[in-house]
Amino acid sequence: MKRLLGLAVSVSTLLLMTACDTALIVGNKTIGIRSGEFIYTDGFLRATYTSSLDSVWNACEKTLADLKATEVTRLRKIATGEFTAVVQDEKVLISVEYVEKNLTAVSVRTGTAGNNLASQLIQDRIAGNLKKP
Repeated sequence: MKRLLGLAVSVSTLLLMTACDTALIVGNKTIGIRSGEFIYTDGFLRATYTSSLDSVWNACEKTLADLKATEVTRLRKIATGEFTAVVQDEKVLISVEYVEKNLTAVSVRTGTAGNNLASQLIQDRIAGNLKKP
């Protein structure tokens, strides 16, 4: 009977985790998954876009310009890149990484420890700028 109850609880938990936003804290690491699209870990909100590295890089630059970012620095390598900037008195770090042809990952951290809501806003702006011609 205990085994059956344990199995029922496990299955219910798995169903709830796959249908909603999920977060786990393991030691001092926080990991979250939101609707299968975004992964939140250690203050970084990560999303993967079906666009080339160059397109995503340009969308990130446009996003920072739209947000009137100051103190913008850019570091671009062959398959990665990074922006640091200040937006409304918050430090923003955007990392861009080539995954494969027409697949690019972007990680955003806002503030020192990470602000999920602000990082989500930036990710939404990047996605919007990718859709613009």
